[in-house]
Amino acid sequence: MVLLHSEQLPGNWPAPDFKLNDTEENVYSLDSFTAKKGLLIIFTCNHCPYAQAAWPLLIDLFQEFNQDIGVTAINPNDAETYPEDSLAEMKQTKMKLAIPFPYLHDETQQTAKSYQAQCTPDIYLFINENSQFKLFYHGRINDNWQNPEAAQEENLKDAIKLLVNGQPAPPEQPPSIGCSIKWKGQ
Repeated sequence: MVLLHSEQLPGNWPAPDFKLNDTEENVYSLDSFTAKKGLLIIFTCNHCPYAQAAWPLLIDLFQEFNQDIGVTAINPNDAETYPEDSLAEMKQTKMKLAIPFPYLHDETQQTAKSYQAQCTPDIYLFINENSQFKLFYHGRINDNWQNPEAAQEENLKDAIKLLVNGQPAPPEQPPSIGCSIKWKGQ
């Protein structure tokens, strides 16, 4: 397991569009979320311990903020090298964890590359400005991935609150940490 940090990206960076299938073969793109004030995109997977620890937190955030924030998870990992990240296993994970938001399969890895995603989970929160999604927060969920109940800072939750309440993006955006994305051919 290689630990990586997310890349630093500029504020207001425009979200690249995508067209990806979820575990039920529904197709999603940025247009699927334009009715919301914001969009949370998480590049994640099934097998990484950081990603596994994040699932319950992300589901809780969805439950709290889904009226205002669209949420989708995207799995970019190479399923040939990591079969536990295959589409079939994604379906099992979605069912087992009762994930209430779309879990998309980035089989070509082009979406992850266009977002400069590095790790699982890699967290992107976008603000919707006239159906254009601009980067609002790109960083960690909290300051204690192994024991979220002991977290002193809930960075992602705080950023979502700022977005929903029409306040500026947080000036401090500590990077996400997680397993490296499993790129094809590497």
